[in-house]
Amino acid sequence: MLTINRRKIMLTAVAGASGALLGHVGPRPVFAQPAPSTRSGNAGHYRFQVGDIAATVLSDGTIGGPPRIYAGDAPEAALEEVLRRAFLPTDRMTLNLNTLLLEIGGRRVLLEAGAGSTMGPNGGRLFDNLRAIGLSPADIDLVVISHTHPDHVGNLRTAEGGPAFPRARVLAPKADWAFFVEGDPDLSYMPVPKEFQQRFAANIKESVQPVAGGIELYEAGTELLPGLTTIAASGHTPGMAAFLVHSGGDQLLLTADLAYHPVVNIDRPWRPGPDRDQEAAATARTRIFDRAAADRMLVLGFHYPFPGLGRILRTDSGYAWVPAGWQF
Repeated sequence: MLTINRRKIMLTAVAGASGALLGHVGPRPVFAQPAPSTRSGNAGHYRFQVGDIAATVLSDGTIGGPPRIYAGDAPEAALEEVLRRAFLPTDRMTLNLNTLLLEIGGRRVLLEAGAGSTMGPNGGRLFDNLRAIGLSPADIDLVVISHTHPDHVGNLRTAEGGPAFPRARVLAPKADWAFFVEGDPDLSYMPVPKEFQQRFAANIKESVQPVAGGIELYEAGTELLPGLTTIAASGHTPGMAAFLVHSGGDQLLLTADLAYHPVVNIDRPWRPGPDRDQEAAATARTRIFDRAAADRMLVLGFHYPFPGLGRILRTDSGYAWVPAGWQF
């Protein structure tokens, strides 16, 4: 079996020490004093380029739950051992909410709206992180949703019930809209209590209500803009799409919910429990992961540890996640 060492990213900070300069003639050098700590937390935005397209990962915070939900077919002992070896808790898996802001052809395009408060108290950071880069929700021209689960549409609605992105066109996959919004979805396939299923369905309809009148529906597999193409990835939901951002020779693949966490869904082949059609989701995962590995694409995982960027490596036993090096 091929053994690969993963997640070896180290950031090193070098600090200089000041002291008396014996025998120095002339003005003394001025040493910068460290700024007082504001203890306001870490940055929730991360900038990079895809060719000529400016891209910024904007965190909406985190959600999470029992690891068993995200690795539905994992043997219990094996799952606990894998989590321990990865220095992760065995009773709860934390998932990030990595939305992506693109600047394409003079337009600001947000891929995924994030959860807001629909799935726990640690979401809803998107708007603070927009402000941190000097923007407001009114600066967004287009919001594109990969699928209509609450953690992807929750921020479409303000606390007062209005549209959170007042100028933006909102695009969602047609098959998802029909199943989750226009219909009365049967969520009994989800490995969560019935009360959670009911709240989950209600949160979807409530979140999209402010934009329902003007929603634009797309078929997965179509190009939405020059430089932004959707890839059919149904299985997790009826109409889920992955996204391909491309400019020049650069490509970025957004995997949506093909995988929740690299440790259990990439480094191991375990299937996410919330996949509505397990076989279709597994087929989409293999097809898209194989493409990402063959083309050595940069990949962004919506739920992967922030900022969620890396590459998928094909191994003799499946896949391995290789986080991208941090860019200052």
